[in-house]
Amino acid sequence: MCPLQPGPAAGAAQHREHAGGDPRADSPAPRPRDGGRHAAPLQHALRVLDMTGLLDDGVEQDPGTMSMWDCTAAVARTCIAQQQGGAGEPGLAPVPVEVRVDLRVNRASYAFLREALRSSVGSPLRLCCRDLRAEDLPMRNTVALLQLLDAGCLRRVDLRFNNLGLRGLSVIIPHVARFQHLASLRLHYVHGDSRQPSVDGEDNFRYFLAQMGRFTRLRELSMGSSLLSGRLDQLLSTLQSPLESLELAFCALLPEDLRFLARSPHAVHLKKLDLSGNDLSGSQLEPFQGLLQAAAATLLHLELTECQLADTQLLATLPVLTRCASLRYLGLYGNPLSMAGLKELLRDSAVQAELRTVVHPFPVDCYEGLPWPPPASVLLEASINEEKFARVEAELHQLLLASGRAHVLWTTDIYGRLAADYFSL
Repeated sequence: MCPLQPGPAAGAAQHREHAGGDPRADSPAPRPRDGGRHAAPLQHALRVLDMTGLLDDGVEQDPGTMSMWDCTAAVARTCIAQQQGGAGEPGLAPVPVEVRVDLRVNRASYAFLREALRSSVGSPLRLCCRDLRAEDLPMRNTVALLQLLDAGCLRRVDLRFNNLGLRGLSVIIPHVARFQHLASLRLHYVHGDSRQPSVDGEDNFRYFLAQMGRFTRLRELSMGSSLLSGRLDQLLSTLQSPLESLELAFCALLPEDLRFLARSPHAVHLKKLDLSGNDLSGSQLEPFQGLLQAAAATLLHLELTECQLADTQLLATLPVLTRCASLRYLGLYGNPLSMAGLKELLRDSAVQAELRTVVHPFPVDCYEGLPWPPPASVLLEASINEEKFARVEAELHQLLLASGRAHVLWTTDIYGRLAADYFSL
């Protein structure tokens, strides 16, 4: 069974030779009975090949390293070739090798990867998938892959751009729930409008909740772009253990959702929280502040992109935000903040000694003819006065230098850095 600790550092595959626990490892090689005509067996043999932890796509990836896509293709080809190669030298049983890998699959690579997983059953090369990422994959294909994976190995399931809906999710979720060591579940675009529920939708949602209750080691849950208005309590109450990472971007959360989360056992354990795309400017602001207060002792990564936070809301939140003493990352891109608001944030955040990255919006001062309040789409698409923004950047940089925080990155580049992974926090 594969251990559940993170793999090697991102960007470098490690080949590990394991002889651990084998009493034959330190004993002398046996003398051949045929007078030395054949070489003695090797004392050590490769038992585990760990190729996990390779970088996914991103601009920071070294072009000389293997990506997650490359690794998936290389491992699949090797398993298929090994199976097609047939038996090895007569009388010599090959030493089984466990290949630990993170797999990424889409429609184009599905058949190839499925053949590789089938080939590894009973083969000397045994595939052990730690993290599975499936993109734009039909429901039946997703189920077929899940059925081929070792239940003792899988740590993460990440389903993206699949538009499952509640019906599709109710089909897939029991196949995911059999992975009792699963620590991370990432589901996106789960559409089921709680404001206009149907009988079938309600049944599917209840079934989904029942299956979620089977997970005993889940620590990360991502439900991005899923309609969860007024239903967060039902979802999180089913879980058997507190979450440490919760991503609820563009989930149309209501004030009661945030109040429940703040009072729940999850809040005091959260290391990563993503509320991007939820409007926090009105009646949601106070419960959001209560959530920050509850999570202040543990929070490391806070993402608030496109939350309609203007200067007034930011300044009202700063007293509780700055209590997050361990915070390393703060994402505020796409919010209508002025230069004055950013300067206030920069000054007040001086007490946060662990803060390393702030992704901030272009200040509203740098736009021409901006409507108020500006929709997020306008902030993302409108033209910036480059000369004004250059002065803003220079002033922010000088403020950082003057406060002895030149090591803190203040940037508007939301694509230049890979998002912090839960397992790397």
